[in-house]
Amino acid sequence: MSKETLLPIDRFLFTLNIVAKEGNHLAFSWQRLYSHDITPAWVRELEAHPEQAEQLEAFVSRFGRMQDTIADKLLPRWLMALAETPGSLIETLNRAERLGVIENVEAWLEARQLRNRLVHEYMQDEQSFCKDLMLAREYSMMLIETYNRVLEYAVSRMHLPKLPEPLVLPGVSGR
Repeated sequence: MSKETLLPIDRFLFTLNIVAKEGNHLAFSWQRLYSHDITPAWVRELEAHPEQAEQLEAFVSRFGRMQDTIADKLLPRWLMALAETPGSLIETLNRAERLGVIENVEAWLEARQLRNRLVHEYMQDEQSFCKDLMLAREYSMMLIETYNRVLEYAVSRMHLPKLPEPLVLPGVSGR
């Protein structure tokens, strides 16, 4: 059976499992990257430390991928599994906020702009890039929390069995 012929609930579950895997990868990269003291000097020295530059690239890629998958696939498929019709990104985010799955639509939109800056304005200004990396640290927690809230909704409200595990960022307790 192809993905296109799956029922909405199956497409949602398929995507939930993908996000769980992406979240585990993001958590790994998050832990490795933020074990460093991220400063403008650290950013400036990346050319001399290719292993750290590679850690940064992995984190930025995983941050963007998980954000895209949640916003563009998971949330719309979750709404379809609830027999709702998702709309534009902003409409989907607003609905997810009303249902308690995301905390703040504006934060999601800011994280989206941040993702674009991390990818397209890569290290143009060490000070700004450092500041953006610290924002990405916080927004990674938001991504993990969003996944966990969708998962909790699927357990408590949709009563779905055999779901992936909740995600955690190592060394970070619940906010």
